[in-house]
Amino acid sequence: MPDQHAQSRLSTRESELEAEIQRLKNALTQTRSELRDILGANNSIAAALFRSEERLRLIIDTIPAQISYFDKEQIYRYANKGYSNWFDLPKSGVIGASIVEVIGKKNYAITQGFIQRALAGEMVTHEYTIYRKDAPVHARSTLVPEIGPDGIPVGCFEFSFDVTETRKMQEVLAQAQKLEAIGQLTGGVAHDFNNLLTIISGNLSLLQERHATTRPVRELVAPALQAASRGAQLVRSLLSFSRQQPLQPVMVNVGRLVADMRQLIRHSLPSSIQFEVEIAETPLHLCVDPGQLESALLNFALNARDAMPEGGKLCVRVHPGHLDAKAAERHKLAPGDYVLIEVSDTGSGMDEATLGKVFDPFFTTKGFGRGSGLGLSMIYGFAQQSGGAVYATSQPDKGSCFTLILPPAASGSVEETPLAEQPPANAVPGTLVLLVEDNRNVRQVVRNQLLDLGYAVLEADNGNQAAEILAQVEDVAILLTDIIMPGGMNGRELACRARGTRPNLHIVLMSGYDEQRALSQSETPELKLLNKPFSKQALALALAPGCALKSGG
Repeated sequence: MPDQHAQSRLSTRESELEAEIQRLKNALTQTRSELRDILGANNSIAAALFRSEERLRLIIDTIPAQISYFDKEQIYRYANKGYSNWFDLPKSGVIGASIVEVIGKKNYAITQGFIQRALAGEMVTHEYTIYRKDAPVHARSTLVPEIGPDGIPVGCFEFSFDVTETRKMQEVLAQAQKLEAIGQLTGGVAHDFNNLLTIISGNLSLLQERHATTRPVRELVAPALQAASRGAQLVRSLLSFSRQQPLQPVMVNVGRLVADMRQLIRHSLPSSIQFEVEIAETPLHLCVDPGQLESALLNFALNARDAMPEGGKLCVRVHPGHLDAKAAERHKLAPGDYVLIEVSDTGSGMDEATLGKVFDPFFTTKGFGRGSGLGLSMIYGFAQQSGGAVYATSQPDKGSCFTLILPPAASGSVEETPLAEQPPANAVPGTLVLLVEDNRNVRQVVRNQLLDLGYAVLEADNGNQAAEILAQVEDVAILLTDIIMPGGMNGRELACRARGTRPNLHIVLMSGYDEQRALSQSETPELKLLNKPFSKQALALALAPGCALKSGG
């Protein structure tokens, strides 16, 4: 019996143990299932965090900003892709390196003061220029200090933006505003100034003709006439530069033009300067305003002369050239073939700061009274209007080289005969001209020129008076009228009224400066336009039927 009782208890205990083991197994299975669920959730959370970090990294790496973080020892601890690319380095080349190692000593010297202010606890926003591959890059940065629990800065976040293109647009806008200011200034005085030059040059020309054998007259009048001509050219250049007057392009053999200017340039230089001209053997043709091109070359030569007070060498080279895509983009031109005109000297040269401003209006390195600061900027405007470009290269004490890049004339173009080569025109004796000019002194000069040419002259000082004369005097064969006049009827309106009643009347318009010139020529393209001041020869050509008037000068 005792053994049976013990065996029964042992059997009961085994059953209890088996039940406990089963319970523990079930609990372990449940725990494993829960752990698997927790692990799966953790994996999902980790994957979501990873995806979130990747998205954040992608956003930070692709936004148009350079972002970095450096500690108080000025060691980079983070940099986005834009920041590392900014210095042409991989991220591994930035993180762990010092600021001076990454940006270089020259750039660090520029930004060191701002960095120290930020690490002292001040948020700093500043603009600066750094150099990448020797090219200036303009940047705007904000430095945000990270403050530790104890209130002491432990590092700094940097957010930088490349504002080079913005700076360029600002410079273009500033240049446009300067051009507008020059245009308003020039347009305001051009009419009156050209009237004054008409009086001066007209009277001097008559004096020279009537006393040609008198030596004092020859010696004194000729320089005065040259000065008046230079003054007129200056006004035309200013108007063209400020887009207030269109250029007058014709087909020009540029090699011949430069060769013809050789003596003029040589006489403008001292004997201490050696002068050479190199012209390509193949004729090169341009469709440009020859007066503006001559003025540009002379301006280059005079600037070179001033840069070589102790003597040196000046060389003008004319040759064909080709702009590839990279060079064309640099000069904002289309790739292709061009004509290059280089003017180089061995003078004092220019530093980088001066070279960057050399084409700015009113910028000059010459002393007071020796330069207006407009010569090179007018050349810049001429090149732009002619479909080309101009640039300069220079180093201190190593001379300078200015290069005009101009598009060649279309193949098959025929070079036109300049005005100076056209044969003189003679008036039919007694032909009656109605001269309409409100300025009494200008009217007197033009009347004397007309009389010398053999014309008979009637005068009027305003449009209404001229209209009455035309209605009453049928013998008037030519109407010569100024454009800008007081009294309610300007020259264009007078010409249109006269053409309506007398369609065969020969009409010539005179202008010192007419801001609506393009409109008048588009409305009445058959009318001739004579720019003041003009010579008697130009007047004769304008009044002669069938003669082409090129420049009116």
